[in-house]
This record gives sequence, C-alpha cells and structure tokens, in this order.
Amino acid sequence: MLLWGILSIMALAVVYAIAVFNTLVRARQMANEAWSGIDVQLKRRSDLIPNLVEIVKAYAGHERSVLEEVTALRGAARALPTDDVASRAQAEGALSVALGKLLAVAESYPDLKASGSFLELQQQLNALENELQMARRYYNGAVRNLNVLVQSFPSNLIAGVFGFTPRDYFEVSDTADRAVPQVALNPAQR
Repeated sequence: MLLWGILSIMALAVVYAIAVFNTLVRARQMANEAWSGIDVQLKRRSDLIPNLVEIVKAYAGHERSVLEEVTALRGAARALPTDDVASRAQAEGALSVALGKLLAVAESYPDLKASGSFLELQQQLNALENELQMARRYYNGAVRNLNVLVQSFPSNLIAGVFGFTPRDYFEVSDTADRAVPQVALNPAQR
C-alpha cells in the first residue's frame, strides 16, 4: 500500500512537471511570436524611411545633417541582431527621435507638406507607428507572462532545469522619447 502511495505521488509530480514545462514552452513561443510582430513592423518602417528621406531631400537638401542622421540610425538599427531586444529598443528609440526631427524639418517647407507623396508617406508612417505600438504592448504582455512563470515558485524550479530565462521588455530607455510629441495643425486641418 505504501508503495502505491509513493508511486502515485511520483506520478503526480511528473504530470505536474510536464504541465509546467508545456506552459513554459507555450509562454516562450508566445513571446517569440510577439517579437516577430515587432520585427515585422520595424522592417516595414525601415523600408519606408528611404522614401521619406528622398522626398524631404528633394525639398530640403540643405538639411543634410538630419537626413544623414536618419539614414545612419536606420542602418545601425538594421545591423543589430534581431534577438537583442534591449539594443534594438534603444536603437529604434533613437531612430524615432531622428524621424521626429525629419518631420519637424518638413514643417518648414509648405510645398513639401502639401506634396501628395509626402502626405501619403507620413500617413503610412503614422499607421506603422500605431501598429508598432500595439505590437510592443503585445510583446511586453507575452514577456510578462513568461517572466512570471520563469521567476515564480514552483515553476521556476522546472524553468531552471530546462534553461528557461527571463526576457527583456521592449522599453523606451530615454525619458525624452516618452514625451508626447507636440503637433501643430494647419488652420485648414482644424
């Protein structure tokens, strides 16, 4: 009778370990999928930037430093490994700031602001930024779920045995990037 009791307890422990392992795998895959969503949006934004730079360059050629900064930051962001979340977040934050400067330069050129190509690219960029924000939230939620499992007792015991580790959140590291941008509307847009 004692033997059956011990075997039952061991069987329950094995079933529990399997269930926790499968939960950890599911959480890791959700985080991987979420990161893939961010990566897709970052690539779409990166592909849009050269067109935006070329249109601004045609109207504002003497704003060369801003154009070069955007181009250099885009290249630096694309050169980072896709799984280096912290570095990618920092590089993409710097690129966002540079894009803000580029759009601010465009404000100085009425012909550029009225250009259909520029307006279309600006709308695409705004849509991409919204999609990117949603993808970041989804990723950070998936990472939160994984990290809770990896760091909570008793699932942390199984996570440690099988090499599950906490992930980094995709966060804005520069407090200036968190500031809400000020957008001035033309009287015609009000």
